[in-house]
Amino acid sequence: MRHPYLTIDLDKIERNARTVVELCAQHGIEVTGVTKGVCGQPDVARAMLRGGVSSIGESHLENIRRLKSAGIETSHMLLRLPPLSEVAEVVEVADVSLNSELAVLAGLSAAAQRRGQVHEVILMVDLGDLREGIWPDEIVPFVRKVLRLPGVRIKGLGTNLACFGAVAPSADNMNQLVALACEVEQTFGFALEWISGANSSGLELIASGRMPKRVNQARIGEAILLGRETIHRKPWPGTFQDAFVLHAEVLELRKKPSLPVGERCEDAFGKHPTFEDRGEVMRALLNVGREDVDVEGIAPIDARIMILGGSSDYLVVDVGGAAGGVRVGDELTFSVTYGALLAAMTSEYVEKRCLPE
Repeated sequence: MRHPYLTIDLDKIERNARTVVELCAQHGIEVTGVTKGVCGQPDVARAMLRGGVSSIGESHLENIRRLKSAGIETSHMLLRLPPLSEVAEVVEVADVSLNSELAVLAGLSAAAQRRGQVHEVILMVDLGDLREGIWPDEIVPFVRKVLRLPGVRIKGLGTNLACFGAVAPSADNMNQLVALACEVEQTFGFALEWISGANSSGLELIASGRMPKRVNQARIGEAILLGRETIHRKPWPGTFQDAFVLHAEVLELRKKPSLPVGERCEDAFGKHPTFEDRGEVMRALLNVGREDVDVEGIAPIDARIMILGGSSDYLVVDVGGAAGGVRVGDELTFSVTYGALLAAMTSEYVEKRCLPE
């Protein structure tokens, strides 16, 4: 077995998806399962689909191609705004894309016409998180211009919250999205199929019954992958938080001082790390580092073990509390946050092992 490696429990992901989908269905909300956190891993997408998601959302065209090549037959949504330079590939690969720029939509229109097809789009509205999206008072004139473009069809309006500006979804901002959708429908005389207002940060609002009924589509990743809502990162009832576990091998095991010896300088990453004087400690050196994972985003599953820090190649942990139960060659296991999961899945040095095999 190559180390380090990440185990992926597909049954737990499927059950997490089913829990989220059933909750959303009770409130009339359709779920797109987001696989960008696992780089479009096909087995994870299959588990999500078995759990009831209606489509798959991805931020990279390469990942959508990977999914399609693996036989994932579903609607594929491009979550990251399409680059103007790749409109032809977007139309070829994605069924739906999120958009906020007229020049890009014109490019998608031309590319779709060349292929003799219609590309569906969700127009993104910025409700204060200050990431992607059209400002609310610009939406009606923007829609008017998009409706003149053949080859694209407005499937709905959407918004993204709690990702950049950490603005939480609320009944107020969701009602604002609904009001904008109603204004578009009344102004132009057509019905929007989707009002896509929720991601994993919206689960509490949905469960409380305060999500407006017109919001009928959600794009959910972390709550399915790691079983957490993303406002407080609390475990979501009925889900597993350990579908992904990082495994690393002990390369060296020695008792050393807890404070570095000698004149101090910057570390390899330009930082000035601080250390607590705890006397001599039993330190294990593991074969996983910052090149493989977000070190600040992992935690030992064995609570007796403490992470001391990491370099590009190594993780250094205090195993003194494990009462001599750790030996060279042993594996230690770690839970992962969303950021750590994304880094581990992206790293070619971390083997991915799906369970059941």
